[in-house]
Amino acid sequence: MSCFKNKKHRLTFQHVKMSSLHCCVPKCTRDSRLNSEISFHTFPKDPEVRKQWLIKIRRYKFSPTPATRVCGKHFLSGDLEVGPGGKKRYLRKGAIPVLFEWNDTLPTPRLDQTDSHSDSDMVTLPYDHDYCATSKTAVMADEMRGEMFTALEEKDEEIRPLQHKAEALQLLTRCCLDRYAGSDEHIRLYTRFASYKHLMAFWRLVESASASCSDFSLSTTKLPPIDELLLFLMYLSTGQSQMELAEWFDIHRSTVSRIIATWTHFLYQLLGSQRLWMPREAVRAHLPPEFAGYQDTQVILDCTEIRIQAPSSLLLQSEVFSSYKSHPTLKAMIGMAPHGAVTFVSGLYAGSMSDKEIFKLSGITNLLTPDMAIMVDKGFLIENVAPCKVYRPAFCSRNAKMSREDVIKTQSIAHLRVHVERCIRCLKENKLFDTSIQLSVCGSIEELFSVACFLVNYQNGPLVKEWAT
Repeated sequence: MSCFKNKKHRLTFQHVKMSSLHCCVPKCTRDSRLNSEISFHTFPKDPEVRKQWLIKIRRYKFSPTPATRVCGKHFLSGDLEVGPGGKKRYLRKGAIPVLFEWNDTLPTPRLDQTDSHSDSDMVTLPYDHDYCATSKTAVMADEMRGEMFTALEEKDEEIRPLQHKAEALQLLTRCCLDRYAGSDEHIRLYTRFASYKHLMAFWRLVESASASCSDFSLSTTKLPPIDELLLFLMYLSTGQSQMELAEWFDIHRSTVSRIIATWTHFLYQLLGSQRLWMPREAVRAHLPPEFAGYQDTQVILDCTEIRIQAPSSLLLQSEVFSSYKSHPTLKAMIGMAPHGAVTFVSGLYAGSMSDKEIFKLSGITNLLTPDMAIMVDKGFLIENVAPCKVYRPAFCSRNAKMSREDVIKTQSIAHLRVHVERCIRCLKENKLFDTSIQLSVCGSIEELFSVACFLVNYQNGPLVKEWAT
């Protein structure tokens, strides 16, 4: 690239041999390849003149670069000076472009032939008006536009803080994870995770798994995937209806239903593929000191029930009716390792089924060995079906009192077995299970219940503070 500059510090015309130059003025398509007689000029360095150039060419919020050019056809004939040899053209200092197509002072250029219009051809008389018939009136009109342009820039400075406030207000009114990122209390309320840090650690596991899963794709909605997970967790945690969640997240109710179904199935496959049952050696390695008298305990078992809407069929009502809850229910058995981790979750069965029958049908007997022991409530009469030792509080017969040894044993077992009830209470903190599950949800309730049980291991810390170490 060669640059020529005169002694009076006038603006220069640069000629590029390797590539053509293009005019940056809107609606102007001239370039040096097709218009060899036209000069192309860089933007001036003087900030005031440079600002006037930007105003005149009418490119809002445009930032020129050293390669940006304005062709000589947009300047008055008196602004152009011919250099030595008659080939190079220079702009006088302070020259401003004023001739444009939109003010009817410049004809529309053609790309298929060389632009050879003389300076006298630059002004074209309009047919139906005469207020821009001369270059002088065109300049006056552009000056008015320049004042409007400057006023718009000043208004931008006033509007920008208001835009920031509007964005902050929108964040406060829109339900998304960023809204609750600074409050662990809200994270605990809406997701049951102990803190935002715990939630993000879980999200990183889920995100990497979803990215590597080729045969499964998350639903495509206007919500980011992490906000879809937040919606699903809020559905479990708060028990809000799908209509309420649709209003919170500003989406359609059918979209909420699709997100819940998709994430339920995805997390059921992902978390269910992880091994819950712990080997005997791992359980022994994490055995709390309180279990010193029951060191062979592998799992603590208990059953829990969730209420469902009464079916219309009387036969089905009799099958799911629970005499303990006096309501139609579904029943499941949950197993917890002595140190507090959920290690077994059965399927859901009819509420009328006994704990012993669920124990036999759950499949846990295939995991137990004779060198293990299980700890259960006194209602689990499973000594004759369990393939291992059973720690169960003693019954008191009608006509006899419990011996001193039985009382001490019952108290010690009850003191340890209560931890599984605390684990179930963590599960029941999900308000979805506080109300009667609608029959329309019962098709996926087993997956929902299993996912809620799996999440207990990720959401909560140790059941006993002393076990944290």
